[in-house]
Amino acid sequence: MPTQAAEPAAAPVSGAAAAPRSYAASLHAALGRLVEIPAAALVVAEIVILFAGIAARYVFHAPLVWSDELASILFLWLAMLGAVVAFHRGEHMRMTAIVNRATPATRAFLDLVAIAASLAFLLMIAMPGYEYAVEEQYVTTPALEIANVWRAAALPVGTALMIAFAVLRLADRVRWKLALAALLLVAAIVGAMTALQPLFAGLGNANLVIFFVGVVAICVFAGVPIAFCFGLATFGYLALTTGTPMMVVVGRMDEGMSHLILLAVPMFVFLGVLIEMTGMAERMVGFLASLLGHVRGGLSYVLIGAMYLVSGISGAKAADMAAVAPVLFPEMRKRGAQDGELVALLSATGAQTETIPPSLVLITIGSVTGVSITALFTGGLLPGVVLGLMLCFVVWRRSRHERADVARASGSEILHALMIALPALALPFVIRAAVVEGVATATEVSTIGIVYSALVGLLVYRRFDWKRLWPMLVDTACLSGSILLIIGAATSMAWALTQSGFSHQLAEMMAQLPGGAVTFMAVSIVAFIILGSVLEGIPAIVLFGPLLFPIAHQMGIHEVHYAMVVILAMGIGLFAPPFGVGYYAACAISRVPPDRGMRAIVGYLVSIAVGLVIVAAVPWLSIGFLK
Repeated sequence: MPTQAAEPAAAPVSGAAAAPRSYAASLHAALGRLVEIPAAALVVAEIVILFAGIAARYVFHAPLVWSDELASILFLWLAMLGAVVAFHRGEHMRMTAIVNRATPATRAFLDLVAIAASLAFLLMIAMPGYEYAVEEQYVTTPALEIANVWRAAALPVGTALMIAFAVLRLADRVRWKLALAALLLVAAIVGAMTALQPLFAGLGNANLVIFFVGVVAICVFAGVPIAFCFGLATFGYLALTTGTPMMVVVGRMDEGMSHLILLAVPMFVFLGVLIEMTGMAERMVGFLASLLGHVRGGLSYVLIGAMYLVSGISGAKAADMAAVAPVLFPEMRKRGAQDGELVALLSATGAQTETIPPSLVLITIGSVTGVSITALFTGGLLPGVVLGLMLCFVVWRRSRHERADVARASGSEILHALMIALPALALPFVIRAAVVEGVATATEVSTIGIVYSALVGLLVYRRFDWKRLWPMLVDTACLSGSILLIIGAATSMAWALTQSGFSHQLAEMMAQLPGGAVTFMAVSIVAFIILGSVLEGIPAIVLFGPLLFPIAHQMGIHEVHYAMVVILAMGIGLFAPPFGVGYYAACAISRVPPDRGMRAIVGYLVSIAVGLVIVAAVPWLSIGFLK
């Protein structure tokens, strides 16, 4: 996978190729294969448990009261072991734009610095993670009535395994001098920051800039994996400027990684590779290409429309992207699309579709502010269309000079492609119908898609490569772990910002702005773009919704209108590099290095920003269809 975390991007140091494999490298490889077994097995277990819960409830009318609880316990293990597999493979998301421009020797050193920095964070949370798990032994789960330590133990076990992999990677005898230099550099930086603790104590909110802007930016551009950048900044801020027990960092990571709705991420990741393996993706793309393949940028329009249709099904934007990208990207690449353009458009569609119901962000806003969720669902459709049209305009501009090498399909060819693709095209409708009709929850519905796709592959298209199944399961765990670790680290960072008092100060400042509703709306857009880049949608809404929505109401702004504006603003921040978590999730799903999409995404984000201004200036787009 291109988005390496700690694996050197450069060739081995001179002479390494001829050297025999070290004991550390052999042990590293053997331990990696060993960890992959339970990680892949957990993916299978989650599919079975969730589908069994659907069957028991809907078919046999005998709900399994313990299914969600067991799925939640296993999910944290899946997330942590998946993160371990990603660490072993060097597939945690990282920014390599600057690192790749360095000389081979410097690049090799920076890769080792990334390992050393990751190791520093893991060592910092190792003891708090153990203490957190010990504390959880006094908590009993309600359905299974077992100690919660069985679930919480995933955190210290996963941390210990990643420490082992980091040490083994650094112990490679071929480059031990570079590894020692990297360790000394990281240790010196940590020591210097610790020595400056008395200085930090008197800086107040300036520490927020130092740690959550400065430390994060330096680590990101040095090539440290994104999750560990967030973790180092959060741990450093809390340890050096507050008296907060470090066990809290682990608790917040647990909270961010183990939210049951996020179980849709590995399920949809696996669904994406499954529909490719069974030939469903090929049939779907064949039909869509017959409709728009002759149009310049045709499949880009299809991507925008597909994200609009499937968005919100899973409740997690990463899962939405994972359901669409594997279907369209292979064919788009065959037609000459560049990796940077693909990941940029995928990220932009993620921001575009934040208001499409049923969205977890909309539900969260309704729950914390008292705004009607039905009204939010109604109001979210048209703003998504406006932003989609803006993206289509950019696609048209960028593709208008391309050669249209594909001949227009005839009516009979389109009909033939439709009949072949019909079982595959029915998949998104099956998934959405299952949610709307109450057959399955947003978390469970992906398993219906998995079972449906397996049956179609076996019985209809007669394509099911059993040899590929195991690698698919391991890849699913690996990719999901890398995404979920970022979300967990971002959640702990959001909590730290909350405890700093920054949220209340921001709300008070915005309430006192001159210029009335127009200024308040403009500042809200800028503020939520920034907040979306560091907090994600749900933490930012929980934090600022109860504070800012009453102010908006006092200024005469309709709550639904304001909700659409702040959600779209957060979406831009969430998918805007270099800090937006959603952008890195899109890169991981697309298997594209983050630096390749940096330039391409600018035009898409500008178009979405223009669409956001239109939505903000025309309240009817959000409230015109409300009763």
